Amino acid sequence: MNKLVEKSHQIFLLAIPIVLLIGILNKHEVLDISVHDTYYVISYLDLAIIVSVFFLIIGIGYWIVKKADKKLSKWLSYIHIGLTFGGMIVVYILAQFYRTDIIEFEFNNSLSLIITLIVLLIILGQLIFPVNIIYGLIKKE
Repeated sequence: MNKLVEKSHQIFLLAIPIVLLIGILNKHEVLDISVHDTYYVISYLDLAIIVSVFFLIIGIGYWIVKKADKKLSKWLSYIHIGLTFGGMIVVYILAQFYRTDIIEFEFNNSLSLIITLIVLLIILGQLIFPVNIIYGLIKKE
C-alpha cells in the first residue's frame, strides 16, 4: 500500500488513456442531467477530456511534490485516491441499473439521488488534494 502513496502520480497519469478510450468508444452517447426544468447535456467524449485534464493536473501535482522530496500524508492520499477511483467505479456500476420502463420512475429517482450523493462525495474528496499538497510542502521532516 505504500507504493500507492509513493507512485500516486502514476495512477492518475495511467488513468488518462483509459478514461479517453472509454470516452472515444462512447463518443455518440451523451450524459443528460435534469435539474428541475433544465437539462444539461454533455457527450461522453467531452466528459472524458475534462476528466483527463483534471487527472493530468492531479498527477503533475503529486509528481512535483515527489520531485521536491516532500512527504504527503498517507491517509489523505489514500482517501483522495479511494474517493476518486472508487467513487467513479461505484457511479459507473450504479448507472447500469437504470430502468427504461416509465413504471420504474420511483426506482430511477432513488438511484439518481444515490448517484448524485456519491458524485458530491467525489467532488468534496477532491478538496483533500490541495490540503494534502499544502500539508506536504509545509511539513517539516
